[in-house]
Amino acid sequence: MGLTSNKVLAVAVALAVVLFVATVWLWPRLARGGWRSVLGRIGLLLATQLALFASVGLAANKSFLFYGSWADLFGQEQDMGVVVDHSAGSRDVKVVGTQALDVPGAGRPSVGGQIQKVVIAGEKSGIDSPAYVYLPPEYFQARYAKSTFPASVVLTGYPGTAENLLKGLKYPKTAYQQAKDKKMRPMILVMLRPTVAPPRDTECVNVPGGPQTETFFAEDLPKAVSETYRVGTKPRNWGFMGNSTGGYCALKIALHHPDRFAAAAGFSAYYDAADDVTTGDLFHGDKAARRRADLLWSLGHLPQGNSSFLVTTSKHGEGNLKGTLAFIKKVKAPAKVSSITLESGGHNFNTWNREIPPGLVWMSGRLSAN
Repeated sequence: MGLTSNKVLAVAVALAVVLFVATVWLWPRLARGGWRSVLGRIGLLLATQLALFASVGLAANKSFLFYGSWADLFGQEQDMGVVVDHSAGSRDVKVVGTQALDVPGAGRPSVGGQIQKVVIAGEKSGIDSPAYVYLPPEYFQARYAKSTFPASVVLTGYPGTAENLLKGLKYPKTAYQQAKDKKMRPMILVMLRPTVAPPRDTECVNVPGGPQTETFFAEDLPKAVSETYRVGTKPRNWGFMGNSTGGYCALKIALHHPDRFAAAAGFSAYYDAADDVTTGDLFHGDKAARRRADLLWSLGHLPQGNSSFLVTTSKHGEGNLKGTLAFIKKVKAPAKVSSITLESGGHNFNTWNREIPPGLVWMSGRLSAN
């Protein structure tokens, strides 16, 4: 049974209830003197407390998907490492597994689409990162055999896992349904976390002497995917989206690389690189690089390309309202900006699941397959 399954949560809750009832029932008998009675009381209290904590923890993890599996919880990986050959002529995307969506006809890719688990090897950055690639049903249909598709990179927040994008935020299933309802065109999604050099949070910048994360996302990833799947190489073929840290990365990469990405959506994004114990020293005294990582500074001081941006916030519950309004104000032609402002909504999955469906439709409308 998986860490996020309903059965595991039900077992934990049932165990907590049983232990609570047992404590109430047995307490009079254990009230007698003697070391055995004392140990019995201590044991029941500890067991009940642990069961309660486990139930609360499992419920919280199921809602927010801090950990996607038992292996993730205990700091282990389920899959063996994949050797990526960087010799001339080798592909930069290695498919290591496939899975179906939870939709009707899921057993047939031409009906339900497919999710491929891959490893993307960065030719310039030297970064290798696991990811999930969602391929819509049309990708496998004969009438689209020679067609290309638009694609969007999708990032989690920090320190989220790529599984969050599948289970908690439901990007593939939402994209599938929106396309089926004719609200958006079929689109390929490349889903991963921004932490491509774990456990460090690199904020999608090129760290001097460290991970070249911006190069990986801006150059290596679209090149590798376009060489593996039927995705074009022009800016209008590519979008970038994400939540929280992933949203900051999406806006930053598209802002600084309009020659690579035509559109970016930041759900609950912030607008300047974090600086804390998880990031370490990202700029090593380079003031120009530090200013460039500030999106509001960049909008005010650097040329703006022909890019489209979508930013989201809430009037109550989000901490990015002021920054979002400033971002909107600073976007100038030829760039364009759109926004979603909820009446209330916190920095959590419930809020993002209200923004992602219209966000995907918005993204689809700004990309082209050709």
